[in-house]
Amino acid sequence: MKKTKDFDFKQFSIYGGLSGMPVSTDGILLGAWSNLENSASLLDIGTGTGLLSLMCAQRHLSLTIKAIDIDDNAIEAASINFTRSPWSQRLTLHQGDVLTHKFPEQFDRIICNPPYFNTGEQASNISRATARHTDTLTHQALLARCQQLLTNQGKANFVLPKVEGDLFIRLAAEQGWHISRRCQIKPTERKEVTRLLIELTKTPTTTIEESLTIHRDGGYSNAFIELTKDFYLKM
Repeated sequence: MKKTKDFDFKQFSIYGGLSGMPVSTDGILLGAWSNLENSASLLDIGTGTGLLSLMCAQRHLSLTIKAIDIDDNAIEAASINFTRSPWSQRLTLHQGDVLTHKFPEQFDRIICNPPYFNTGEQASNISRATARHTDTLTHQALLARCQQLLTNQGKANFVLPKVEGDLFIRLAAEQGWHISRRCQIKPTERKEVTRLLIELTKTPTTTIEESLTIHRDGGYSNAFIELTKDFYLKM
């Protein structure tokens, strides 16, 4: 099985191991964008290598974080990354299916880079396929489980490709969720929106609409640099 590429950030490193999930711009955007204010606890669903948990631990120094993944290789990599980080005492890792795993508490924040390939050829790497296909975790089931696990005033944050994200938002509305923030991501000014960052709440609210362009004038945009500068080594 092919080893996943390691990745160094300013305050922590990601050991990829055999997780099948390399560090992605999607994950970095979600981890940097999610609102962690006035929160004490966070659940990271499908943690993979633990990237989102580590980003949130760096951003919020009193946040208690639990992370869960079903995949053996992801758990092995995340365990190493948590142990090596400066915030290991605030990070707890669980192996299992989030739909059936019994958590004794609800969480102020949920963060998830969910699977999004509903159809088509499965990835050749089984771990990557598990992480990226909704055969193992449908969006309907994910949203319903998040309703159970989120506190009444909590926020749930997701990143998805534009088409899947629009559908995800419709499914969320059907289940009684409210969209508190939505950020449309474009690779460059001239290209179409390719990704959505989505924040959901249980309580009615006015949606804050945002947009972000990753590249401008041959380099990273000022907005992208401002959002991610605490993490990337060369920013």
